[in-house]
Amino acid sequence: MNKLLTSVFAVAVASVTAFSVQAQEVKGDAKAGETKIAMCIGCHGIQGYQATFPEVYKVPKISGQGAKYIASSLAAYKKGDRKHPTMRGIADSLSDQDMADVAAYYEQSGQTGAAAAAKASREPNTQVAELLKKGACVSCHGENFAKPIDPSYPKIAGQYGDYLYATLKAYKNDTHHTWGRANPVMGGVAKQFSNNELKALATYVASLDGDLKTVPQSRFR
Repeated sequence: MNKLLTSVFAVAVASVTAFSVQAQEVKGDAKAGETKIAMCIGCHGIQGYQATFPEVYKVPKISGQGAKYIASSLAAYKKGDRKHPTMRGIADSLSDQDMADVAAYYEQSGQTGAAAAAKASREPNTQVAELLKKGACVSCHGENFAKPIDPSYPKIAGQYGDYLYATLKAYKNDTHHTWGRANPVMGGVAKQFSNNELKALATYVASLDGDLKTVPQSRFR
């Protein structure tokens, strides 16, 4: 492992440890979370819904995503490490308990009980295989990019490719005042690649089978 990835991994371990302590203090209730998602379903409850800022891309599938990752993401928006203004506004209105409840709801939303595949449903081409190796992506996101090594990391297999690409660029441009994402782990990874390489990575990961989905909501709550 090169020096950059070694230092990034050390930061990752520290970050996970700190979040794990916090997560133990707030236990999410999926039933309570179902009553708190009114601000979520207008985007995340519509199949193929597209955001238009900072560019046009599909909003992420979050049903089936890990609860600890969702909660930590909301906390990052509230703290300002993630700067997207819409999500920051929503996160600012949520308590730690609200975040945990919403996260618990979306983790179980749409689950069928089927286990995610351990092997990638399609092999990467030579270029993408080298990019994945360079970024050490599987070391955090796990088998088939659907079994993260820690629950505070996201499942990314099958996520929308245009969203993944926009996200990787946000980590690469982490200081941008309206859409940057300040995360030392992902920032260190994304800054190694050109935008074309990030797009190739995103396109491949999006093509894989995974647990993530959008569960349509029939009405606002």
